[in-house]
Parts: sequence; structure tokens; C-alpha cells
Amino acid sequence: MSMEINAITFVVTDMATSVGFYTNLGGEIVYGGADASFTSLSFGSNFVNLLQTGEAPGLRWGRVVFHVDSPDAIHDTAIAAGYAPEFAPSDAPWGERYFHIRDPDGHELSFARRLDQ
Repeated sequence: MSMEINAITFVVTDMATSVGFYTNLGGEIVYGGADASFTSLSFGSNFVNLLQTGEAPGLRWGRVVFHVDSPDAIHDTAIAAGYAPEFAPSDAPWGERYFHIRDPDGHELSFARRLDQ
């Protein structure tokens, strides 16, 4: 099974400012934008996602996204190992099937597959 880190998601306090920062550095908006609560920007074949939650980032820094062949299989493996994913795999409006799980220290991980694959 192949797996790669595809994206990192940052919690931001001001989406418009953050979108401006990342687009000025060469990111191209593929979903969302300055007025959205979630934005994804491409940098080549990888992505920076921005999530505006209304909270200061603090210890809640964001998540790492792993692209995998089957989020459902990884989810089943996690359940079998006794872990508690935050939700079952689902299809997102931005074109991925995904689920989230936290590691033992509370870091959020997302396992996803593009729906167009």
C-alpha cells in the first residue's frame, strides 16, 4: 500500500490575510478563498490547507494529511487496533474521501484519497 504526506493543514485566525500570504508565496487556490472557512492551495503536487476556526491556533496547530490507497482500510485497521477515529470515512465537497484520528499526543492525522482516482 502506498502512503505519502500530501498536505498540511494550519489553523488560522484571519483567512484573507493567510490566503494572501500563501498566494504571494506561489500557492494557487484550488478550493475556498479569502471569504471561506476552509481553503486549499496547491504547491506543485502538494497542498497547504487553511482552516479558520475562530480560535487562536495555540496548541491546536492543524493536521497532517496522508494520501493512501484506501482511507476505509486504514480506518478499519485503526478500529481493529483499538483506536478511536473521530468519524468514519466520508466524501468531502473538496473532492476527497477521508477520516481523522488523533495520535497518543493529540496530533490530528487525516487519511485521504482523491475521489477522482
